[in-house]
Amino acid sequence: MINQPQPDAMPFAPDWASPPGDTILDLIEEREWTQVQLAGRLGTSTKYVNQLIKGSVALTENRAMGLSNVLGASVEFWLKREAQYKARLALLEANEGHKKMIAWLESFPLKELMDAGVIAKRRITATIKPLLVGELLQFFGVASPKEWEDIYGRMALSFRRSRPEQSDTKAISVWLRQGEQKAERTIGPRYDEAKFKQALIEIRALTTLPQLEFQSRLTRLLHDAGVVLVLVPAIPRTHVSGVARWLNPHRPLIQLSLYGKRNDRFWFTLAHEMAHIFLHGKTKTEVFLDDPSRDRASVKEEWEANTWARDFLIPPKDALLLPQLKTTKAVCRFAQSVGIHPGIVVGRLQFDGFIKPSWMNDLKVSFALNDSAIG
Repeated sequence: MINQPQPDAMPFAPDWASPPGDTILDLIEEREWTQVQLAGRLGTSTKYVNQLIKGSVALTENRAMGLSNVLGASVEFWLKREAQYKARLALLEANEGHKKMIAWLESFPLKELMDAGVIAKRRITATIKPLLVGELLQFFGVASPKEWEDIYGRMALSFRRSRPEQSDTKAISVWLRQGEQKAERTIGPRYDEAKFKQALIEIRALTTLPQLEFQSRLTRLLHDAGVVLVLVPAIPRTHVSGVARWLNPHRPLIQLSLYGKRNDRFWFTLAHEMAHIFLHGKTKTEVFLDDPSRDRASVKEEWEANTWARDFLIPPKDALLLPQLKTTKAVCRFAQSVGIHPGIVVGRLQFDGFIKPSWMNDLKVSFALNDSAIG
């Protein structure tokens, strides 16, 4: 997360670089020396001294030692002065290059990225845009838009979208990168399918627990099976509730955006993403972008994941009783008998059309999962 200045704040970024020669010139002027005299004391040519003052030659360690002996200050001071000058030149050169990348920058939803803390919140002007280009490149961890295209643009070819609206590749790539960054901060074992299968049994039982009790246990169960779980707030124009993908051949990632949602939606989405890991992890290249709440899925893998998630939460043999559940008491009794939260049963009844969408919503639980416990 970038420490954000006020929108009107403008970092000091001069369009010039001061070489060590500026300091050298100040010091010899104080002594009323000429460049010829300095050259004599350094044991070098006047031409070299002139080039050094102009910044057209690099200040070497040997010359830094000579300057320390002749003009004072430490060798480290002179070398640091040279390093700062070179760094500033590099920034100026990069800034010129970033000016050519402004069209790429403007293809992203900049206001939304500022709100999400991806880039600093500032007034967007012609002067500030090259700086924002640099911040966005740094966020993605790429050197230029070409590398972004090679990595994230090509990734779009692997997207398996559950909704046609999931078409803003730039916004989706930002959300995915946020998940990558969180995953990069975690260290865990390789994916173990046997442990994942065992974890699924215990995860289902967590649906009955309060939020504060299940969060850390859920993360730990997935972590021990080699599955990373992160939560990243949704970015407008992504239309994604969750994603399942493989960061590498040994590390699957489940990323959810369900902040402030009801528990039936959360648990179904989580089960849906776990299904993708379990059922569709052979190639390890596809990126499943999901919004299970908008389903009657047309994509085969989405239909399979939805079916698996539905049966995972309420097994088919138990689901035969769902049409009979017309009262709160009956729902609670059924939920207890199958070992899941009543809110999940209500969500299923509403989705299948057995009760109206407005019925029994008081059995659902609203919560906002936080980063301290997951991701």
